[in-house]
Amino acid sequence: CFIINFLKGFSLSHISRYSLGAISASTAPIFAENTTTNPINIPDMEMGSDDAPITIIEYASFTCPHCASFHKNVFPSLRKNYIETGKVKFIYREVYFDGPGLWAALLARCGGAKKYFGISDLLYSKQREWTKGDGGAAIAQNLYKIGRIAGLDQSKMEVCLQDKDVATAMVARFQETTKADNVSSTPSLILNGKNIGNMSYTELAALIEEAMP
Repeated sequence: CFIINFLKGFSLSHISRYSLGAISASTAPIFAENTTTNPINIPDMEMGSDDAPITIIEYASFTCPHCASFHKNVFPSLRKNYIETGKVKFIYREVYFDGPGLWAALLARCGGAKKYFGISDLLYSKQREWTKGDGGAAIAQNLYKIGRIAGLDQSKMEVCLQDKDVATAMVARFQETTKADNVSSTPSLILNGKNIGNMSYTELAALIEEAMP
């Protein structure tokens, strides 16, 4: 999934206009007005030991089919063999192609760091299901179903998905980090500061072993 054309002129207004024409506030994310003037920090979502000799950053979008494939075919082995064994610190950074991608990220963050990766797994494994729907309202309802599976409260989800301050900060963070790491497609992996793109588990494992001290 290529993102280079999305970086120029990408903004919250671009996201907010995505198929929101006939959507009521009760059925889909209609961003609330800004309520704070203080900068909002958008933390990276991390997994693994801070002392790991290898750091891998993944740039991915919840609406990207290639990213769903990576999380089905590559990530489980990476997690089992390298992240959970203390060899790799894993950092996940979101990329937004469209409104649903941003809404999904808002939902994933709604459960906090402890639930983030569990919700992410659901978003990727059920990507074909929740991205289908007649407009944004249907997609929003699909996302709420995923949130309920993860144990999130409906009212809390609605607040999270309508938080314009957080959404604005997330888009700004996305623009900043993808530019800094020269990311033009998803998924993209950054291994100890080097952009290695996307690859099979066998290829990735070989690079990790090569980089081991």
